[in-house]
Amino acid sequence: RMGCWILTEKLSVLLLLVWLGLNFYLFIDTFHWYEDDNAYIYTRIMLGSTLAWARASATCLNFNCMLILLPVCRNLISFLRGASIYCGGALRRQLDKNITFHKMVAYGIALNATIHIVAHSINIERYHSSQSKEAGELRNKLSGLGKSPNESYLNPIRTYETNTTGQILTTIAGITGVVITVALILIMTSSTELIRRSCYEVFWYTHHLFVVFFTGLIIHGMGQLVRGQTPKSLLLHNVTYCKDHYWEWENATQCPLPQFSGNKPVAWKWVLSPMVLYISERIVRFWRFQQEVIITKVVTHSSGVLELHMKKLGFKMGAGQYVFLQCPSVSQLEWHPFTLTSAPEEDYFSVHIRVVGDWTAALFKAFGAEEKAFKELWMLPRLAVDGPYGSATTDIFHYPVSVCIAAGIGVTPFASILKSIWYKCGNPNTVLALQKVYFYWICRDPSAFEWFADLLFHLETKMAEKWKNDFLSYHIFLTGWDESQATHIALHCDDKMDVITGLRQKTCYGRPNWDNEFKQLAENHPSNSIGVFFCGPKALSKILQKTCNSYSSVDPRGVQFHYHKESF
Repeated sequence: RMGCWILTEKLSVLLLLVWLGLNFYLFIDTFHWYEDDNAYIYTRIMLGSTLAWARASATCLNFNCMLILLPVCRNLISFLRGASIYCGGALRRQLDKNITFHKMVAYGIALNATIHIVAHSINIERYHSSQSKEAGELRNKLSGLGKSPNESYLNPIRTYETNTTGQILTTIAGITGVVITVALILIMTSSTELIRRSCYEVFWYTHHLFVVFFTGLIIHGMGQLVRGQTPKSLLLHNVTYCKDHYWEWENATQCPLPQFSGNKPVAWKWVLSPMVLYISERIVRFWRFQQEVIITKVVTHSSGVLELHMKKLGFKMGAGQYVFLQCPSVSQLEWHPFTLTSAPEEDYFSVHIRVVGDWTAALFKAFGAEEKAFKELWMLPRLAVDGPYGSATTDIFHYPVSVCIAAGIGVTPFASILKSIWYKCGNPNTVLALQKVYFYWICRDPSAFEWFADLLFHLETKMAEKWKNDFLSYHIFLTGWDESQATHIALHCDDKMDVITGLRQKTCYGRPNWDNEFKQLAENHPSNSIGVFFCGPKALSKILQKTCNSYSSVDPRGVQFHYHKESF
């Protein structure tokens, strides 16, 4: 199993190792620099090894802050996805994991920020203790520097009686450090899955504290809290001799008073390029926001789903892509992602929206769907559309065999795919690499997605007319039913049509046995590359990924299951 996992995830493992390797290299290199460099001998005498810990973690913090914005540049990811179409599916699968990488880098930032804060807290206490008589004569002498006009200080805590907390909070480094820390804590805590699912607006608004975080990060280094000996002073002041003969300072020619200065801020050099890239990204999004969107059709389904058909000049989509919607009358700032449910071959694009939070509830009300009192099209609220953006499901057509698995609301990305399959099969001029599609739909209550059952019914009818019944195999699993439904099912078990969905393919009850399903797939296609596309809960995603790895052959000539997860 480990061999199969390494084969399927080798590029992910390589990228992870490269990222970890760069972090370790930067940390160790910076650590050794501050532990060994002569310019910081006197600083080390006061602070010890926590100087190196603080500076090494700061370098890694800057490095990860350089990376954190790149995975959320949606237009950049879409461009790279399009450019990598000739580079094989492995690279595109990495681009589909952009949010996973974003989270991983965020953990790196949190870890290094924690090390940096703890190290500097100890440094402040050691600066303070260096002013006490118990610190020793050399540390006392170093702490006393800076009182005369021709001297520069090393210890920012000027007297032993100084309130260290109050003193630090009056410095640029202290104030910005607190601001950065608070912003980071709010961003991280509001990013938990519980808050994202239940209070998306909290997650969305607090995430925009990244502006405060990056501004504080750039300013933070200007405080120059950590100081070292100047290059000129190192030439005049023989530090290796003078540190042991501090009583000769000012009297011996080789021991003039040492001069100190802080490091110039470098954080801006790390984050400038990604910030320019991200600002460009936001400009593109703003330009798209200004473009007119025409709503051509509004449909409400009895299951509480709002279907919107729209048109926009120059809008070109691919099957399985998604867009971000904003409704200014609901919120001037919030953008929410929705999978496109139309096919690229249609002359409009559509989304299906179900009420799952405050924003969607307000949108329903704005369109009159709540009272089922729809307005004239010209009276409907304005919508802004950003996108479309690529997703994992767009690769379905690149495999000879594709397995699509949807759970609950995760079925929406496959509406566009299945529609596009129908159009492509009906076009004699289209040559498809895709030869077989298996579709699994696991849902608790199919009435909540009746619009999708209708789509399957029409697709089933059209495929039968074209004699392409073998092209698409679908399996619907119902995981929730009551006693009356069970009785009704039992009475009609011999009917040609399924009593729940009205489809020719009968509904299965309970959950699929994935080992049996994948074993059968491997036997049916013993030497194929099979794309497995999933949209649904994280727990099921982990099971499917493990199953893909288990049933992939170690022999490259055997069956290979390539797992793609759609984030939603």
